[in-house]
Amino acid sequence: MSNEATVINTVELANALRPVLLKINRELRRELHSIGVSAGQVSLLVQIRGNPGIGVSELAERERMSAPGMSGHVERLVKAGLVERTRDETGDRRRVGLTVTAEGHNVLRSVRSRRTAWLASRLGDLEPDELERIEAAIEPLSQLLGSE
Repeated sequence: MSNEATVINTVELANALRPVLLKINRELRRELHSIGVSAGQVSLLVQIRGNPGIGVSELAERERMSAPGMSGHVERLVKAGLVERTRDETGDRRRVGLTVTAEGHNVLRSVRSRRTAWLASRLGDLEPDELERIEAAIEPLSQLLGSE
């Protein structure tokens, strides 16, 4: 098979796959409404949970936004009781890190539970051979994300 045929096939596949992934993502985001958090807030909570003590500047860099903009997002998470600011334990009293509170962990558990339940209920409507094909696609789809 030539490279040109491969390019055409991958573009066609991308055109077919993209709207499906976007719609699944949209449906999973809708599960957040009943919990009262936004997708952006969940994304920040996940970053902070995975990097306890992370500073606002580093969080902003990871999320590709400005530090002042991130400060506003963090302030809302703090006011909601989902994140707390903590002093650096290594001695630099000026450095403030962020950690997820117990309530923040509860929110993340609820998010995961609701999203998993939504997806499991949809998967339950599929035939066994369709489930096997989805299971086989997980690894190649994961490779698309690279090191993210």
